[in-house]
Amino acid sequence: MEIALEEDQDIARIARTIKVVAMVGLSPNEARPSWGVARYLQARGIRVIPVNPGHAGHKILGETVHASLADIPDEAGVQMVDIFRRSDAVAGIVDEALAQLPDLTVIWTQLGVRDDRAAERARQAGKIVIQDRCPKIEFPRYP
Repeated sequence: MEIALEEDQDIARIARTIKVVAMVGLSPNEARPSWGVARYLQARGIRVIPVNPGHAGHKILGETVHASLADIPDEAGVQMVDIFRRSDAVAGIVDEALAQLPDLTVIWTQLGVRDDRAAERARQAGKIVIQDRCPKIEFPRYP
């Protein structure tokens, strides 16, 4: 119960303070869940920076797509990485985020996505980790 309460407090803080999110696996297909979540976050005033090597250089929801987290300029100020990839891809994404994003405070994995070892590495690096949750579902609880 205590863990859930702490996680809810973290989600509330994230929902109220995060301004820049790098979304790994953002699809240009409006029917995909990642597109809907990105659109929702933008409607909340959050900048969503797409990361998808298959669409690098193109635009999704008005933002230029980057091939990797390393390609995002530091001045973008990415605070949160939202991972829309399979669980087996999480470790590499977390490691890249920790190495490349100086303003990073949150690692978030979407519904059905988790890697407890990668999450522990991120926590040891001082990051907040939310796994197997969706900000489009969680954020409306915290206006």
